[in-house]
Amino acid sequence: MLKDIQQDLQAVFDRDPAATSRLEVIFTYAGFHALLIFRIAHWLKLHGVPFVPRALSQLARWFTGIEIHPSAKIGTGFFIDHGMGVVIGETAEVGDYVTLFQGVTLGGTGKERGKRHPTVGNHVVVGAGAKILGGITIGDNVKIGANSVVLKNVAPNSTVIGVPARVIKTQGERLPDATMDHINLPDPISDRLLALEQELIDLRTKLENQESPRLF
Repeated sequence: MLKDIQQDLQAVFDRDPAATSRLEVIFTYAGFHALLIFRIAHWLKLHGVPFVPRALSQLARWFTGIEIHPSAKIGTGFFIDHGMGVVIGETAEVGDYVTLFQGVTLGGTGKERGKRHPTVGNHVVVGAGAKILGGITIGDNVKIGANSVVLKNVAPNSTVIGVPARVIKTQGERLPDATMDHINLPDPISDRLLALEQELIDLRTKLENQESPRLF
């Protein structure tokens, strides 16, 4: 557990340029506070301690605005940027070196039992306000755009955006670990409309350039 906490602390410096000192992170970063309490609550849960783990998760929610169920599984180097409104459900599984921005939900889709929350791979970046719902799998090195709603499995090395989310980029090489250009994410629908508009312009030009048919 101590090793995981050290990795979580280092992840802040690796992915947040605003972090200037360990003292600042330890005392002022809500995401680190919530994760620290989660690590303790999860350890207690694994060792069969009743009530206390859930009480700790509620305490973290009150103080940080971040709710992480103590039964969730979270890998090393996890980073929650800002963090307000983040919810991670009971059966969620998060890999190593994952970054979540504020307002992200790893939630369920109903009252089903069993594995009802997402499994998120390694080196995944989830944009602000995104919702990943149900017992789906998000592959390694995936980027999820802000405010997307992901309801289906996402293959590794993909970028998804939209409601519901759709894949707009897939590539063989690994994507950057902790950066996402939220402003310049491509919009495939807009791109297609522009392409259709250009086709209409080309057809109109061809018709205008054709010679009028001769009557005699």
